[in-house]
Amino acid sequence: MVAGQIPVTKVYEDKYILAFLDIGPVSEGHTLVIPKMHYSRLDRCPVRVVKRIAEVLPVIAGAVAQATKCKGYNLLCNNGRAAGQLVDHLHFHIIPRNEGDKILEGWPAGEYSEGQAEKIAEQIRRNL
Repeated sequence: MVAGQIPVTKVYEDKYILAFLDIGPVSEGHTLVIPKMHYSRLDRCPVRVVKRIAEVLPVIAGAVAQATKCKGYNLLCNNGRAAGQLVDHLHFHIIPRNEGDKILEGWPAGEYSEGQAEKIAEQIRRNL
């Protein structure tokens, strides 16, 4: 895609970032935003690149929302096969949404047992 060997419908491009319409859209206007350099996951991407993505992502998301006249949108980034990442290249999905569209329906919310949240939070803090 970045090298131009796979055709895409570009919506934005600069020196570091490429955004294009997903070839298997969940909804009309479903857009992918990727860094041009290869990074497999967000936690393996240099902070300078993440900062550039963070600069353009809101602008692209706003443009997608205006163009599709959607009432909202999801911003998703799957990291690793277990999280549903099918393409081994960091990418962000901008998915336009409207009331009742049933996209991503059924979030499996759970709850922590007594003391479990603090235990997990402490483990995360140790790894920062």
